[in-house]
Amino acid sequence: MSAALFNPRFQGARCVSCRREWMPNDIPFTCPDCGSLLGTIDFIYDFQKSKPRPPATILHRDLWDWKDFLPIEPPESVRLLRVGATPLISADTLASDIGVRRVWLKDDRLNPSGSLKDRASIVALAHAIGINAQIIAAASTGNAASSLATLAASCGMPTVLFVPETAPEAKLAQLLLHGARVIRIKGAYDDAFELCAKVCQKHGWYSRNTATNPFLTEGKKTVILESVHQIGEAPDVVFVPVGDGCILGAVHKGLCDLQAAGLIERMPRLIGVQAQGAAPLVNAREGTLPVQTENIETFADSIRVGLPRDQVKALRAVKETGGAWIAVSDDAIRRAMILLAQKSGIFAEPAGAAAMAGLIEARQKELVREEESALVLVTGHGLKDVKGAMSAAPLAPDAVEPTIEAVEKVIDF
Repeated sequence: MSAALFNPRFQGARCVSCRREWMPNDIPFTCPDCGSLLGTIDFIYDFQKSKPRPPATILHRDLWDWKDFLPIEPPESVRLLRVGATPLISADTLASDIGVRRVWLKDDRLNPSGSLKDRASIVALAHAIGINAQIIAAASTGNAASSLATLAASCGMPTVLFVPETAPEAKLAQLLLHGARVIRIKGAYDDAFELCAKVCQKHGWYSRNTATNPFLTEGKKTVILESVHQIGEAPDVVFVPVGDGCILGAVHKGLCDLQAAGLIERMPRLIGVQAQGAAPLVNAREGTLPVQTENIETFADSIRVGLPRDQVKALRAVKETGGAWIAVSDDAIRRAMILLAQKSGIFAEPAGAAAMAGLIEARQKELVREEESALVLVTGHGLKDVKGAMSAAPLAPDAVEPTIEAVEKVIDF
């Protein structure tokens, strides 16, 4: 990678396990000594030598408004679609119903492909273009794949995507329509991940695989940079849906960077929310890495992960912020989908509503106090999983004859 692409504040990288460090020109995707699972990498910045812009100067054009906090400069080709600068909604009715002082919803459904994963994909594409990669590939349950297909199409980058056979049809439609080559694996997400990694290594393709590509964390962390700026301060608690753990680790990284830059003083507590049927990190015990759960099952496909690929960063995020882990049932996620839709107008996919289910559960368990404020990440659009949405819908359509009298029979005026 050409050094000309680097942000001058970007100093290099460090392994999360053994603490080995690399200079910017020599960074591997994962630590060769600790392996791809435990050897994920943190990027290091010097915010003291060259101060980043204060939040008041951010223009809200896209996530590259935060380029002072990102490792590379964006080529113009990756700005064809707007990624980031998504709305923050003050959900006062929800706050009152749940019993907390404030609730903010970060609505990342409004990214180009309908999910937060666009933040990671755009930075990965900027890097891939910068090093003259010819093909980019990824394994995904659906959102990362549809994100990469969407954004790579806008840049003209050939894409190969590995998805499990359970990937929802709506997400597959996005991949195929954008011209990606789709490999549907007869197996689970973890099988797709391993196969994608092997093919990328053999053929020299650029890998957008979650956790193992450290540029993805840097893109995802912009969700918290924006949120804190939009709120005007750090919230008390942040709720994050967790599959591989990448978004949770990225939120922590963003908060640490804001703190290092002197833009926040207080670190929020981070709450990782998993589905009960796919909760390896909730069930983790100190000193038992790596964490894996067999026979996972949840209708929230985006967090249906048995072997979390960013588990070290995710577990660290909760521990270092004094946060907590919560497992929510599929029924609780369905209720959260209804609550978001009916009280805030937000149509979220199951995984996108899991964080709201976590807030409700946390308040019931008094992990969040009445006087506190909570930020909830809504990570994906409900149209990505129509089958899942229909399973949550509280009412079925009324079939009637085309007469006023027929309508009056079924509507209670």
